[in-house]
Amino acid sequence: MASASHPAAQDSRRNRQAWSVLIVSTLAFTVCFMVWMMFGVIGIPIKKMLNLNATQFGLLTAMPVLTGSLVRVPLGIWTDRYGGRIVMALLMAATVPAIWFMGSATEYWHFLVIGLFVGLAGGSFSVGTPYVARWFPRQRQGMAMGVYGAGNSGAAVNKFVAPVILVAFGWAAVPHVYAAIMLGTLVLFWLFSYSDPAHLVPSHVKFSDQLKALKDPKVLKYCQYYSIVFGGYVALSLWMVQYYVGEYGLDIRVAALLAACFSLPGGVLRAIGGVLSDKYGAHSVTWWVMWVCWICLFLLSYPQTDFTVVTVDGPKTFHIGLNVYVFTALMFALGIAMAFGKASVFKYISDDYPGNIGTISGIVGLAGGMGGFILPIMFGVLMDWTGIRSSAFMLMYGVVWVSLIWMYFTEVRRTDLMASQGTSGTVPASR
Repeated sequence: MASASHPAAQDSRRNRQAWSVLIVSTLAFTVCFMVWMMFGVIGIPIKKMLNLNATQFGLLTAMPVLTGSLVRVPLGIWTDRYGGRIVMALLMAATVPAIWFMGSATEYWHFLVIGLFVGLAGGSFSVGTPYVARWFPRQRQGMAMGVYGAGNSGAAVNKFVAPVILVAFGWAAVPHVYAAIMLGTLVLFWLFSYSDPAHLVPSHVKFSDQLKALKDPKVLKYCQYYSIVFGGYVALSLWMVQYYVGEYGLDIRVAALLAACFSLPGGVLRAIGGVLSDKYGAHSVTWWVMWVCWICLFLLSYPQTDFTVVTVDGPKTFHIGLNVYVFTALMFALGIAMAFGKASVFKYISDDYPGNIGTISGIVGLAGGMGGFILPIMFGVLMDWTGIRSSAFMLMYGVVWVSLIWMYFTEVRRTDLMASQGTSGTVPASR
């Protein structure tokens, strides 16, 4: 009797550990993402204090994203090698001093340099994704990675918390509070997370072997997808508060609240995207995500326009443009689509590379993060060059076109050809 109940007890214990790991890892990622997106709010008073133009502001907000992206590949490899628990804990501990010293910065170059170190927090994604996925069976890994990825909602938490601290105590208090929150979260993570040696890659596997995936065209395609659904999400999360302030003349607190209508669903609903990807497949979800993004960005791209038409009764002037309500509704829909897309791209990875999730997620995460780094800078350059704020959406509209065309020729068209030729065979799970 005891021997029969022993496996059941082990399964129950492992299940509890798996959910504990998922919960505290998601909490840790939420806090890391909140810190990573800090400049999206405190960057506005800093911009005014230092008299920055749009390009300089874009660079300021993008600096943390740069290091958070570049460290993703080595962090993913180290997670495969040494385990997610130790790597995540060390990563969080390393960011605390930089977050604290951000409150003491006074010069533009101070913010840029310290921002690079604060940006390490963004690398947490490539640690937690393989860490939580390996605690669950393959048919539930999409759900697990989706729940963990919902920590992207830290971008929305930042928009709720930072304005309150900023208005009450000034922008410099925000990094000090965030450093304390990060330290407390680190303690909770260490107390309630676990390690499993079975999750580590074999010791005979070399780093060079893991990096061979860079030559795989499928990995490059997933990088392109993720550069829009994650990179675009990060870029817009950083850009939207100042967009609302500049385009609609809103107070920073109201602007942050409305910007959260994009950031919050773009993070929280990632878990639902994971469940849908488990059920319908990564390809189906990603295909529809790209089309929804394409439609939303097409509408968001149109600038505020006044034009005069000569009629039989004389000249008449018409105005075309999105008011704040329609704009926010479209951003809400865009956020939902990006949330589903972030989950579906990683479902591709867990299906196609089950033994190398850390490395592949690091590579794809790097591409997404670099999108989040480059796009805000390009937003600023385009705005300084054209004077049109919606040029940011025009740029992203073009990026989505690339993803749709690539997906059509490599996945949709191939499936249609196989069907028309009556080719037998099974469709891969990620399709």
